Amino acid sequence: MLLLCLAALVSSTMGVTQIGLGDAMLALISPLLPARWNAGLSAQDIAILTTLRLPRTLMAIIAGAGLAIAGVAMQGITRNVLVSPYTIGISPAASFGASLAMLSGGYYGGASHVLVVGSAFLSAILCAVFVLGLAAMRGISGNVLVLAGVGLSYLFGALTETLQFIATEQQLAMIVHWAFGSVNGATWDGVNTTAAVLAVIFPLLLAQAWALNAFAAGGDEVAASLGFPVARTRIVVTIGSVLMTAAIVSYVGVIGFVGLIAPHVGRMLIGGDHRLLLPFSAILGGLLLLCADLAGRLLFAPITVPVGIVVAYIGVPLFLHLLLSRRGRSG
Repeated sequence: MLLLCLAALVSSTMGVTQIGLGDAMLALISPLLPARWNAGLSAQDIAILTTLRLPRTLMAIIAGAGLAIAGVAMQGITRNVLVSPYTIGISPAASFGASLAMLSGGYYGGASHVLVVGSAFLSAILCAVFVLGLAAMRGISGNVLVLAGVGLSYLFGALTETLQFIATEQQLAMIVHWAFGSVNGATWDGVNTTAAVLAVIFPLLLAQAWALNAFAAGGDEVAASLGFPVARTRIVVTIGSVLMTAAIVSYVGVIGFVGLIAPHVGRMLIGGDHRLLLPFSAILGGLLLLCADLAGRLLFAPITVPVGIVVAYIGVPLFLHLLLSRRGRSG
């Protein structure tokens, strides 16, 4: 948590306009201080911090935490550490739904952002129902489940590219922004919406921690023998994870592997108890995405690399490592 706060403070100082750590802290608490304390700060510095950098920093933390929580929950009910909102196609599906809403005028036509979020959620839930339906079928292994998700990712990727082909220049720019995955340009509207979704969904999933422990220990049979409602738990966890993923993707685009990396590191550090793993992975996810955004701003400055690209460089090797290690154990 201390590292997360430090990274957030450093993130607030990064940009074309150089603002020191002390000035950044002073600007953030300036509304609470007497006017004479703010004499060294310009109105421009305060505006840059409060309208540009702070929303970007908070969006990175919220998006990383939400994707990590969704990854932990979905890995728990499927008993597969390779499962995440990205690897089983939910994030690409949500991106397709958001792109479809933008192409139909849902964003530029003056309608509320609810249409984009709703379209992203509907596409994501349909994808999740299909993939998790495969998981419920007898004889479908965890690796086959991931392969099905990879296939769906390609499908939704092709559908999104089709939309890009027929989109106007303005719509194309917005859709491509979604495809890259970026917290650049985050607004307070996006921060408030995603924070509200996280505030509702996280306690809901945390309440299922004991059930997720039972699923992870022995699957449906163990969970049922311990008195947990298997079907209801699957529905609650799936809908909660998908809703959170869809809300995040509709604002920041497709950011893969956060829901894979954070849970894996969390299990290495504190074990598999979901009562601790869920909040700890949320902190790790927020820290990961925030540090990836910082790296994207520093690597090729003044050019900013989208955070989705930076995370992919970290996530792909880890995904291959997990896949090969599981294959080695099964062989």
